[in-house]
Amino acid sequence: MTSRTYLLCHAHPDDETLSTGAIALGLRARGDDVAVLTATRGEQGEVRPGRYAAVQGTPELAAIRDGELVAALDALGVTTHAYLGEGAARAAGLRPRRYTDSGMLWVTPTQAGPGDDAGPDSLTVADETEVAADLAAYAVAIGATDLVSYSDDGGYGHPDHIRMHHATRSAARALGLPFHVIVTDPDEGYDEWLDASGDREALERAYDAYATQFSRDGDDVTHVGGQSDRVVTAAGLRRA
Repeated sequence: MTSRTYLLCHAHPDDETLSTGAIALGLRARGDDVAVLTATRGEQGEVRPGRYAAVQGTPELAAIRDGELVAALDALGVTTHAYLGEGAARAAGLRPRRYTDSGMLWVTPTQAGPGDDAGPDSLTVADETEVAADLAAYAVAIGATDLVSYSDDGGYGHPDHIRMHHATRSAARALGLPFHVIVTDPDEGYDEWLDASGDREALERAYDAYATQFSRDGDDVTHVGGQSDRVVTAAGLRRA
């Protein structure tokens, strides 16, 4: 069997760890290649109180989150990465652009919805055809064989996640490649389940890279909004 190249398509730094850290490690452990494409730098994200409070809503936050992403990718062993709209992740003939975080509001303690601060350069304001074309350009550039992103509700309703689901699905269709959605609950059904419990140290280092976004105490994770979570050591993919 020959190895495949999975492109994990995400909206913000930390999504690659929270949603697909176990998937990335599981794919790599079986000999497949993994690349990550990040749409924005999470400019609108909240930060944990304390040392980072002063950078919320400032350009400095984007730089910090970029550094956190670099550290997390290193922990996961992912060496191929790009930001959407730049370099090889920009459709031919178009000038480079920087997609920005669209922001969100909490509709319930665990479900998000569109916010009021999406700027003119934000991911959800951009034409979805352009987003999909940039995504497809990068998939071709790295020789991706499979595209991966969130389910159609974005996992928890974030508008940027939902946009990436639709753009990734469109790019996969245009390229004739398989599109897989992320499954964290095995009861929802999956085609393959990837267990990274044997790579727990690497996964924890990826989680711990995101000091602005959450804290980890053993298996327990506390997000910036106070939501409780667990380290995801296993997750699945389902062909969509």
